[in-house]
Amino acid sequence: MKQIIAIALLLCSTITIAQDKESNWKKGGVFTLLFNQSAFNNDWQGGGVSNIATSANVNYDFNYKKDNVVWDNKVILAYGLTKLDGNDDFNKTNDKIEISSLYGKQANKFWYYSAYANLKTQFAAGYKSSAQIDEISGFFSPAYLQAGPGMLWKKSDNLKVNITPASARAIFVSSKFTEDGSSFGVEQGETSRFELGANVAAYFKTDFVKNVTIENILNLYANYLEDAGNIDIDYTLNVAMKINDYLSANIAAQAIYDDNAVQAVQVREVFGLGFNYKF
Repeated sequence: MKQIIAIALLLCSTITIAQDKESNWKKGGVFTLLFNQSAFNNDWQGGGVSNIATSANVNYDFNYKKDNVVWDNKVILAYGLTKLDGNDDFNKTNDKIEISSLYGKQANKFWYYSAYANLKTQFAAGYKSSAQIDEISGFFSPAYLQAGPGMLWKKSDNLKVNITPASARAIFVSSKFTEDGSSFGVEQGETSRFELGANVAAYFKTDFVKNVTIENILNLYANYLEDAGNIDIDYTLNVAMKINDYLSANIAAQAIYDDNAVQAVQVREVFGLGFNYKF
């Protein structure tokens, strides 16, 4: 956990130092450390298991604008653990690496010719249950890499939609996850899968009310080469309720539908009191 936080801070600090010399860059991010706890004594009759949970998150943007050119970049890093009373093992509650880059050249007031690239993966192994047996995922397994040309509609850094009618996507997994069958859409015995389809990426961030910020990130993908009617959906909602400059209550929710992985909606939610450091 300490290594992950150190790497995240080093990455963002390096980017910040590199761009201080460039007045055309607009940059900023936040490091958040969330903490949750539930405790019950031996006489508590309502049931429940004492537990503690923590999650570290980095959300960093560095955007360039000069004349008719924009270049938006975003890094999201997240890792969380929880421990139940009586269980010696820590279980993963959050694990995300996402790096995206979007380049645009202005066509008119709000429209830009664009090119984008996006990488999504995770830090550590994932398991079917809290017993931490039956490993089902790991670092760079899966990893999703997408890229392609398109059109960007951008009203501001906080409101934009990128449409890519021809987006290439590659899915990578370790061979150990495909020994006995397919994994994340990669066929048995293979380590990668190639797709070509249409992608829509939308971003909207707003101050809902005073001291409450809501961030929405939506990605839609349809694979032309197989079951084009099955649209992959990845939606993330981040809510920060500011207490003061360093403390906030935070909600992170994510819903994913990808029938290559599982034919059901995957849902993740994290809520906790957060320590925030802006840089």
